[in-house]
Amino acid sequence: MKNIRVAYLVLLIALVLLWQFADGVLSAPYEFRAFQLSMINLTGILAIGCMSAGMFLAIRPTSVEPFLGGLDKTYRLHKWLGISALVLSTLHWLWVKEPNWLIGLGWMQRPSRKLDLSSGETLSSIAHTLSSQRGLAKSIGEWAFYAAVALIIVALLKRFPYRHFFKTHRLLAVAYLALAVHSVVLMKPAYWNAAIAPVMGLLMLVATLAAAVSLLRRVGHTRRAVGVIESLRHHRDNRVLGVVINLKDRWFGHAAGQFAFVTFDPAEGPHPFTISSAWHDDGKLRFHIKGMGDYTERLPETLKPGDLVTVEGPYGAFDFHSDKPRQIWIAGGIGITPFLARMQARVRHPDDRSVDLFYSTNAPDQEFIGAVRQLATRANVRLHVLVSGKDERLTAKRLCEIVPEWMSADVWFCGPAGFGRALRQDLIARGLAAEDFHQELFDMR
Repeated sequence: MKNIRVAYLVLLIALVLLWQFADGVLSAPYEFRAFQLSMINLTGILAIGCMSAGMFLAIRPTSVEPFLGGLDKTYRLHKWLGISALVLSTLHWLWVKEPNWLIGLGWMQRPSRKLDLSSGETLSSIAHTLSSQRGLAKSIGEWAFYAAVALIIVALLKRFPYRHFFKTHRLLAVAYLALAVHSVVLMKPAYWNAAIAPVMGLLMLVATLAAAVSLLRRVGHTRRAVGVIESLRHHRDNRVLGVVINLKDRWFGHAAGQFAFVTFDPAEGPHPFTISSAWHDDGKLRFHIKGMGDYTERLPETLKPGDLVTVEGPYGAFDFHSDKPRQIWIAGGIGITPFLARMQARVRHPDDRSVDLFYSTNAPDQEFIGAVRQLATRANVRLHVLVSGKDERLTAKRLCEIVPEWMSADVWFCGPAGFGRALRQDLIARGLAAEDFHQELFDMR
């Protein structure tokens, strides 16, 4: 989480500083019209900057995963940027509209609209050409703003069905391209000779290419593999469906704990699922999918052996790498999946590191738990099964009592966000280093 905060703040602070170097309104005598225009420019720069960075992250670039801590953290930053773009573009719109409203009410005098070149600045031929298109650019920007606001709000509504979100979210690429045109044409002439121009130009160029990738449906195309469903196993008591896929295309392998986007139905689009099998270079992947919504609950009835699927990945940095002599794994519900993969890897490649696995479930399936127990025994992992409503809830205090050597361990958590947040806060309060608590942010919206 620290790195995504750093990336977010660096982007915003850098854009503010570049704007100030180019604009200088804060060091000039106050005059409302000049201040208004500068605020319009600032909020516009920040809004299109956030949208540009968010558009780039939307195509799932693996190059930034090591720094940001995995695609789950990348998508969290993408969400922050989307919310920021929504707020900043709304402020930009208000700075444009509000003075006109005040003038209409008679609370403010209409300012002069004459372009001020008293500073000796001269417009380049490019700037002159762009200035002739200002009216069109304003209209494009206003309608694109309304569309972008609607699409971002829809994306933030968790109740909006994923199959529709998957389709409508791609339309943001069209809105972005319109807003990029708006931004270039309406950029203040003085900015063309300052550092802000090439920086914004580079951001918008990269984002424009990303928008093209999205619109052409080429996101992750180099990481896709076609496969066939080999077998299915439905655990009814905990509503978990085991799916084994035999890949027909080349797969470059994955680390235990990583996830992939699986497309069972092209109309529904790709859904992210953690890979619950280690890679044995045999072309097979296993997923355990919990029925948690309309789509996943229907999978046991809609899927059948022999169906073609597309798998894209792997992604994520929940890979169990550490220099600690001990590890503590905590799984909540279907959060057991990355630990299943890691235990299979330990069976094949024994690891002397001591491991305690806490598996908390509110829907115990004895067959499923029995399989987990057998795997844990083979992997030399101490398993602690906690059934909600029957066993005492796992807390930091209880964890420390069960594992007295917890200070020499790092913690790997996968499960409900609230459960993980409470454990993390309590363990850090007891002395665990923040960087020793690893948590998958398995929320792609």
